[in-house]
Amino acid sequence: MNSSSLTPKATILQYGTLLGGISVVFGLMIYFLDMHYTQENTVSYVSIAITVGVIALAQYNFRKENEGYLSLGEGLKIGVGIALISGIIGSLYQVVLVTVIDPETIAKMLEIASDKIMDSYPEMQQEQLDQTIAMQKKFMTPGMMFAFGIIGTLFIGFVVALISGLILKRNRPE
Repeated sequence: MNSSSLTPKATILQYGTLLGGISVVFGLMIYFLDMHYTQENTVSYVSIAITVGVIALAQYNFRKENEGYLSLGEGLKIGVGIALISGIIGSLYQVVLVTVIDPETIAKMLEIASDKIMDSYPEMQQEQLDQTIAMQKKFMTPGMMFAFGIIGTLFIGFVVALISGLILKRNRPE
């Protein structure tokens, strides 16, 4: 492909949609396994590994189609763009999950959080626990979950894009 007509936009759309779709399928899998309440670290690690793989693959394929060249700026643009699109798709899925598919998700998550706090801090007074849960509840609305989902995905996407972009970077000779 001619490098003058090659832009990161097509790569961003293709791989952003791919990562968003994978995220939704992974989220549904977690839902059907009844693991979406517990916020297990393993689920986060797998999700990050998928993100790393898709962003690195997109950057690599862009470099391959771009006569073997990828600037750090292009790598960052591709990675953050993919993260933005997949973050929107994944966050929309989360909103649908907590409002339509399983409206009890937030209540169950707060109950699990309460139990974990009491296990970690058995001396905590009920009033302190109630205040802590009330604060968590403010951040567990569908709107806040959507916003924090996108912000978190953009942050992770930036870090991943920076690292993989530095690894895959190959500038054109001047």
